[in-house]
Amino acid sequence: MNFNNVFRWHLPFLFLAFLTIRAAHADTLLILGDSLSAGYRMSATAAWPALLDAKWHQQNTKVVNASISGDTAPQGLARLPALLKQHQPRWVLIELGGNDGLRGFQPQAIEKSLRQIINDVKAANAQPLLMQIRLPANYGRRYNESFSAIYPQLAKEFSIPLLPFFMEEVYLKPQWMQDDGIHPNSDAQPFIADWMSSRLAPLVKHDS
Repeated sequence: MNFNNVFRWHLPFLFLAFLTIRAAHADTLLILGDSLSAGYRMSATAAWPALLDAKWHQQNTKVVNASISGDTAPQGLARLPALLKQHQPRWVLIELGGNDGLRGFQPQAIEKSLRQIINDVKAANAQPLLMQIRLPANYGRRYNESFSAIYPQLAKEFSIPLLPFFMEEVYLKPQWMQDDGIHPNSDAQPFIADWMSSRLAPLVKHDS
């Protein structure tokens, strides 16, 4: 028997099996967000989560972008069970609450929805990662302070990481903003992907 020929014949199947096993063991980071992560008015492939997924391709980490423009925290909460079941993520980045704040929802109600999201993520044996969200200054000091305080309070309560708000960096570059003054444009997405990668990397760790 010519073992070289047998090996060559089986090589494509062995390679396919390797890829299947690798994919099965890839850890997933689920991004549950709104228009800031969904890629508002641009292709989803141009949004920073897709760029982060490509960046982490060799790290055996899959980034799933479950963000929807306009979503509030209750809407994200309503979608979460199906997403957890479908993707079985190891980590969930929660980037929600901005639309709630822009609509003037009561901070207590926003906090309640975000707390339940965190509880549901933990119940699914995934690690919640919470992003700080801030509102424009014209929403008033008292409301802004109450809103902003939600995130560090929840992070402390649940002992989970609190990531900084990437938009605070983007606002410094007017050329990175869309004409609505709220959303980052496509030019900002590579920066956001790199910025988020450096801050997520210490939190998204794999077992050796």
